[in-house]
Amino acid sequence: RRDVLTVTPWMAPIVWDGTFDPLIIDSIYKPLNATIATTVFAVGKYMRFLKGFLESAEKHYLVGFRVHYYVFTDQPGEVLKVSLAPGRNLTAIQVPKFDRWQEISLRRMEIIRKTIEKQIRREAQYIYCLDVDMHFQNRVGAEVLGELVAAVHAWFYYSHRDQFPYERRPASTAYVPFNQGNFYYQAAVFGGLVDNVYRLVKTCQENLLVDKRNNIEAAWQEESHLNKYLIRNKPTKLLSSEYMWDDQKQRVNEVRVIRFSTVRKNLAEVRDN
Repeated sequence: RRDVLTVTPWMAPIVWDGTFDPLIIDSIYKPLNATIATTVFAVGKYMRFLKGFLESAEKHYLVGFRVHYYVFTDQPGEVLKVSLAPGRNLTAIQVPKFDRWQEISLRRMEIIRKTIEKQIRREAQYIYCLDVDMHFQNRVGAEVLGELVAAVHAWFYYSHRDQFPYERRPASTAYVPFNQGNFYYQAAVFGGLVDNVYRLVKTCQENLLVDKRNNIEAAWQEESHLNKYLIRNKPTKLLSSEYMWDDQKQRVNEVRVIRFSTVRKNLAEVRDN
């Protein structure tokens, strides 16, 4: 394709419709018989999105591959039984309900790190960390698999890097100067090989703790720290806006297919503060 950027300055591919053959890419990865861990947080009122997330995932997400969903929730008894295809499993893991949605955001990296240490490292080869208030609309297949994978934020695809909402205060460990960064990544989708994602979440958690001790909270919590990490540790594959769309955003010509997108919602209603 010539209408979109398909390669980063460091030569990592950017996945768009038309840049891969689904049959070929699946045939490369299926013989590996890999298990893909997939984490989502369904805490508080966000539990309402879990059923739609899982049902749409079973239709479109890595169909034909071994997938293990890890659902972190304060309401494990409310995790509904969803019909899963053979080779696909779900584990509900209880986590506290926090008073502030920002606290859930801050604790996310810690909880994923601990779960990788405790079990995911032994159970999967890849891990993808997704937001639950999303739905799959079209194929999301083996083309998303890679060593370290990040999704370009749809709202900032056309923006100059000086307009990216990086953390700009030097007091924060997530600080990014105005002359750095190539893309702005959304924390709703990131993944890769388990050990690579482990290093990412461990580093982000450590930096979040430093900021907390210094009484500073990055502009966009863990997303700010994710972006700082990915500036220093370049992702090996980027997912285009097709894989992280916002249903409230007007469709653009470059996006031929919407694959994974946010659910329309009243944020003030679903967030407790």
